[in-house]
Amino acid sequence: MKKLSEAEISKELEQLDGWEYVDGAIETTFEFKNFKEAFSVMTRIAFECEAQEHHPDWQNVYNTLSIRLNTHDADGVTQKDFQLAKRIEDIIESE
Repeated sequence: MKKLSEAEISKELEQLDGWEYVDGAIETTFEFKNFKEAFSVMTRIAFECEAQEHHPDWQNVYNTLSIRLNTHDADGVTQKDFQLAKRIEDIIESE
């Protein structure tokens, strides 16, 4: 998959709420009511990641989930990252 330019990344980010481009990846943070809710969402996201064969760098501390996406094979951000980010948004919104 082709690495996107910074202009292409900026345009794609307009379609996502709260995501930003930082050091070669797109990233965001979500806050939940408690750890159980955060972990539940992480589990749903994990199944989607497996389905797409694309895995985030992520971190969970209590009720906070930080997600960072890039495509290692392309050494940058690709459409694959935005496809997963949009799906993650769908999962979050359905909670």
